[in-house]
Amino acid sequence: MNSERLVIVDGVRTPFCRAGTDLASLGADELGRIAVNALLTRTELDPALVDEVIFGCVAQPVDAANVARVIALRAGVPESVPAITVQRNCASGCEAVTQAQEKLTAGRGSIFIVGGAESMSSIPLLFKGTTAEKFQRLSRSKSLAQRLRSLAAFRPADFEPRVGLQLGLTDPVCGLNMGETAELLAREFGLTRAEQDAFALQSHQRAVAARDKLAEEICAAFLPSKTAAITNDNGPRNNQSLEALAKLKPVFDRKTGTVTAGNASQITDGAVALLVMSEQRAAKLGFTPLGVLTGYAYAGCDPSRMGLGPLFAMARAEAQTGLTLADADVIELNEAFAAQTLAVLNGAESGAFAGKYLRRERPLGEIPLEKLNVNGGAIALGHPVGATGARLILSSLKELHRRKANRALVTLCVGGGQGAAVWLER
Repeated sequence: MNSERLVIVDGVRTPFCRAGTDLASLGADELGRIAVNALLTRTELDPALVDEVIFGCVAQPVDAANVARVIALRAGVPESVPAITVQRNCASGCEAVTQAQEKLTAGRGSIFIVGGAESMSSIPLLFKGTTAEKFQRLSRSKSLAQRLRSLAAFRPADFEPRVGLQLGLTDPVCGLNMGETAELLAREFGLTRAEQDAFALQSHQRAVAARDKLAEEICAAFLPSKTAAITNDNGPRNNQSLEALAKLKPVFDRKTGTVTAGNASQITDGAVALLVMSEQRAAKLGFTPLGVLTGYAYAGCDPSRMGLGPLFAMARAEAQTGLTLADADVIELNEAFAAQTLAVLNGAESGAFAGKYLRRERPLGEIPLEKLNVNGGAIALGHPVGATGARLILSSLKELHRRKANRALVTLCVGGGQGAAVWLER
């Protein structure tokens, strides 16, 4: 067993772009390749030194199975270096980092390339099972008569697609899609539409104001069809206003709902790559790390209230590390929805919630807005689900250095009823 801590040496990400826009033609494998190539260039690391590549991806491309391996090989990592794809829904990027820590502890490597990649533009439309059966019968038809009979069996309804993105964002246990779980939290915590829209506006304002800082994280993405490289996130809106947000109609509960496309995270394409290793290897190779992983926890909760997952994970992380919210200089809480984020803020301060659900005598504490998502969050920047956890880790460490501060807390809700909490130090 290895008692060394895992350090994050450096990281880089592609621009985050709304699905169907600038990066739509690139699959998760290509987005990941771009990020890993840029990481190797920035760090000048010999890729032969890497022990394993670990990448998160939620909607793995059917034409690039074990997408981490495809990313690694196409980025120039030697074929002798193994790679694994991990999936913990929204926390997949965190899972890649924490698995590296576990492999380091187990003595199964000391240098890792980790991260996440997601092309939400590429999530496919699916045929119904009955339609697939008809296609199979057609493919087995040998004579012209058999082919004609098989073709005649098709009906217009057979070509109504099942939307893969919609299926993936619907919980099969509770039957609610992610937006409906946010509506549930809005009702239970008494969150108004005005509160949610105001929080969404703040996300855009902070992201726009932080463009120069965010540029430090971003590498250019070159597309064959374009003469100019993609170099910026395209989610943050310079002219976003409360008036514009107020005009948007609720998406998930059209009669009395408060969750809209404007106060929810954007569906986005992007990738993040991080170089992580043991403290000893970093020192030998002459690297000055961005920070160190000091603790983490995952926890489960009610799938219909999956947005509260951070509260359960933060409580478990506190029990393991002794660190409280007051110890964090920077907090990155993924903005799946404004309602979900505000519910977590309220729940963290609630003694009643702490006693009933967290089984503790005191609340977790306050999450001050001046420490929270200071450069904007997923409402403005987007949420490429397999990559977001890694982005939050990279962004929080960069911000610690700007502030000359010490500790950061990264936390996310996870579809299916889980939460993740990761503690980092500069």
